[in-house]
Amino acid sequence: MSSASDIAVVPGGPRAGAVRRWTRATFSSLKQRNYRLFFIGQGISLAGTWMQGVGQSWLVLKLTNSGSALGIAVALQFLPVLFLAPYGGVLADRFSKRRLLFITQSSAAALALTLGGLVATGMIRVWMVYVLAFLLGVVNSIDNPTRQTFVHELVGAETLRNAVTLNSLEVNLSRVIGPAIAGVLIASVGIAWCFILNGISYFAVLWCLWLMTGSALHRTARVKAAKGQIREGFAYVRSQPLIFDVVLMMAIVGTLTYEFQVTLPLLAKFTFGGGAYLYAALTSATGVGAVIGGLFTAGRRTATVKGLTLAALGFGVAMFAVTFAPTTVFAVLGMVVVGVFSIAFTSLTNTILQIESAPEMRGRVMSLWSMAFLGSTLIGAPLVGWIGSQAGPRWSIAVGALAALAAAGVGAYALRAGRYTTLPAGEIEDPSMTQKEDRA
Repeated sequence: MSSASDIAVVPGGPRAGAVRRWTRATFSSLKQRNYRLFFIGQGISLAGTWMQGVGQSWLVLKLTNSGSALGIAVALQFLPVLFLAPYGGVLADRFSKRRLLFITQSSAAALALTLGGLVATGMIRVWMVYVLAFLLGVVNSIDNPTRQTFVHELVGAETLRNAVTLNSLEVNLSRVIGPAIAGVLIASVGIAWCFILNGISYFAVLWCLWLMTGSALHRTARVKAAKGQIREGFAYVRSQPLIFDVVLMMAIVGTLTYEFQVTLPLLAKFTFGGGAYLYAALTSATGVGAVIGGLFTAGRRTATVKGLTLAALGFGVAMFAVTFAPTTVFAVLGMVVVGVFSIAFTSLTNTILQIESAPEMRGRVMSLWSMAFLGSTLIGAPLVGWIGSQAGPRWSIAVGALAALAAAGVGAYALRAGRYTTLPAGEIEDPSMTQKEDRA
């Protein structure tokens, strides 16, 4: 409730004051210059990433007309993440995250431009798409845990929840912009430009990384090279009930629910008889919902398993609504609701894990988050693609809905059993001083 003094000094009355307080809370992490640069560079590059995602899926369907082939292409892109992400996490703990990002972002740019060149010259074959998707997965196995933990270095623990949510919001805003541009490009000048423009967009990230002020980073002590560090990371996660349960929930949802690169093109083409425009519309609708959800959650200071459980529950219910959508309009509207709960789920898992992890373990913990979120696609994408091909796209979406509800069940059981008590994220200024075993 606004006090009298608040009303007196804020032009426009209490409503204007409330709007200003909401704005300050929602965008608080952008006050830091390094994070603003990161946010700008990522915003440009992520739109290109979604353009490539739509272009690659449509390219495989064009070359093969097979849902199973699409699932294989997606799985190959995430195969390295499943097996190499722990090594990427170790690298993130050992070396400068900023320098690692220079390497990974440059490599991703080269791969995108290569794919664009092959498509533009008519030399592309489906096996080439598979190879380049696999190589991109190798890059992502290092890039993802590094980029996730780099956010902590940019803003510190106090505004981490806000920064993570804004980053997720940006990812999903680009999901609105990128696929829409991709749909226009595919229909007008061809698929190749989805990859070429994505390759160019990476240079925005590289430039913003170059402009950052190194002395302003919230660096943690680097871990010295030693044997058994990957095994140590797994053992650490297993010993922390809160971290283990959150990773498990992410693995369930990541494996079967987040397979939108497979389920949405199948739904667009085979259920509703649409083309690239409808696929782009469904993907963009998810992004619209995520932007709405992100604006709602960015200003909140708590990150608890109760909130995560409710997000998983809403995610599952929304997916079931899309499963039974009778028309394209209802399907698009349903994906908006899916987007609202999807950003809540991913930002909460990310924030809880980074806040609860010991600083020297953060890279390895987030590498397991990457495995659960992205690497699990190796299993989920072919399975969901096969279900979509054999039983129909609606069944592939229904499986994802059931997985989200199962994740909610994990959270509900853990809370009922009293396995831990969480503190609000954002109120923990120094996670290394927190005695996690007291909360376990």
